[in-house]
Amino acid sequence: MRFSRMLLPTLKESPADAEVMSQRLMVRAGMIKKVAAGIYEILPLGLRVLRKVENIVRQEMDRAGAAEVSLPVVIPSELWKESGRWDKYGPELLRVRDRHNREFCIGPTHEEVITDMVRGSVRSYRQLPLNLYQIQTKFRDEIRPRFGLMRGREFVMKDAYSFHADERCAEAEYKNMLEAYTRIFQRCGLEFRAVEAESGAIGGSFSHEFMVLTDTGEDEVAACGSCEYAANVERAEVRPPVDKEPSLSEKSINPIESVSTPGKKTVEQVSAFLGVEPAALIKTLIYDTDKGPVAALVRGDLELNEMKLARVFDVSDVALADEETVSDVTGAPSGFAGPVGLKIPIYADYSLLGMCGAVTGGNEADTHIRNVLPGRDFEATYCDLAFARTGDGCPRCEGTLTLRRGIEVGHVFKLGTKYSESMGATILDANGKERPMIMGCYGIGIGRTAAAAIEQNHDEAGIIWPPGLAPFAVEVLVIKVKDETSMSAAEGIYNELTEAGVETLFDERNVRAGIKFKDADLIGIPVRITIGERNLAEGLVEVKVRATGEENKVKVEDTVTEVQRLLKELGG
Repeated sequence: MRFSRMLLPTLKESPADAEVMSQRLMVRAGMIKKVAAGIYEILPLGLRVLRKVENIVRQEMDRAGAAEVSLPVVIPSELWKESGRWDKYGPELLRVRDRHNREFCIGPTHEEVITDMVRGSVRSYRQLPLNLYQIQTKFRDEIRPRFGLMRGREFVMKDAYSFHADERCAEAEYKNMLEAYTRIFQRCGLEFRAVEAESGAIGGSFSHEFMVLTDTGEDEVAACGSCEYAANVERAEVRPPVDKEPSLSEKSINPIESVSTPGKKTVEQVSAFLGVEPAALIKTLIYDTDKGPVAALVRGDLELNEMKLARVFDVSDVALADEETVSDVTGAPSGFAGPVGLKIPIYADYSLLGMCGAVTGGNEADTHIRNVLPGRDFEATYCDLAFARTGDGCPRCEGTLTLRRGIEVGHVFKLGTKYSESMGATILDANGKERPMIMGCYGIGIGRTAAAAIEQNHDEAGIIWPPGLAPFAVEVLVIKVKDETSMSAAEGIYNELTEAGVETLFDERNVRAGIKFKDADLIGIPVRITIGERNLAEGLVEVKVRATGEENKVKVEDTVTEVQRLLKELGG
């Protein structure tokens, strides 16, 4: 492709509203252009990148045994009402009416439509398993779209849905998709981890997120340095401490002591007032549950993870008790609760094991207690309740966890029967009994993957594309297009590369060389061939690798062979 024939409006400056590097560079490199908040035009160079992602996804999904379909963007409300999501999904669902005043939505996801498709065609367990996928535009009316293609309202997504006769088959397909996704992101040239995650609004019994690891990521991930364990911080477990029980001598000394702490409620206020570190405090939080109020304890320098507490009680969420309940249970206003003397179940984080002489609330207004010893002054059920931190023990091995930031580019869910039951998608099993199909759901953000690749691969000059995602493999750049010898050599190399099947961008614009070099670095094509009069007089051209900056002079007649060698080394 000739540069002059492409719509490739590169910019010197970043747009004022760009918040992250991928957004800045995609706009500056002439890949995307904003139309409205969260809605972008995809220009030719950007579309080539998205097609690269799509092709990798399509090849690996086909390899994994999934079949491609195309589902409608505009969906009748009746299907969403069947599943119960019409009223639950919230304002992100763009609802519209047609000329007959019938309600529709613009699909943000397609569980209902695919379930309707399958329930009309599949009646027997012998027709399963099925895995159906599409690559299609979605729309979610985000309250605050940002970060360019990473969190737009309109976006391209690969969504797949599997259907099974039993749990064993569903779990086998879940594993199959985990492996397929691993191959996809490896081929995209990304550093990533598959992390255990919460299922969120889509629902389901368990899920994994695929996170591209980068300092600019929106999400925080706890990853082990010694094994493959990784989890979103909302879900990350930690290894229980060993041998942290206080000794008998410690239990027998320093009796508890009440101290006046007028108006001091927060950890920061109490620790400053008493001259102790926050880690010496025990926070006591009172929660309402179906079985009555309970106390949840965590060390003062840590934060309680309510999702972990909810899993202890096997419920979807938990809520802090109101002021009246706290007062009834503890005899004190909020801010002064403590575990000593409480008559309700107490659940304590592992961080409390081994604490000696802790400070807790005194269950009396303006009062705290010193020298509290867990196990001597109160009993508790110990479990993992705090958010994981760097240095915590891995729950799967003897390694330690490190917190890193990541960008979610893919998500796999085991949905179970959430949609098949509500929508009557049933089959006859081997015994002739009617059962709901078991479902899985598997999504990849196409634009997010491209943007995440930029977040992970760039420098001060521009993008450094992984070879698998680069819009072109090679750029041929002529310093002086008016020099007939240079242009003739460039045309010959460009034509030879094209005939050899190498995707090549030919910058034959009649502009200053400095502009061409800046644009080449900005666009980030893996290999650049520069044709200039001085080198050409010696029968040479310059070949440069964008990622490393390595430059070599190569004979004109050897250029294509050398480029093919470099691309093979780079994995392109």
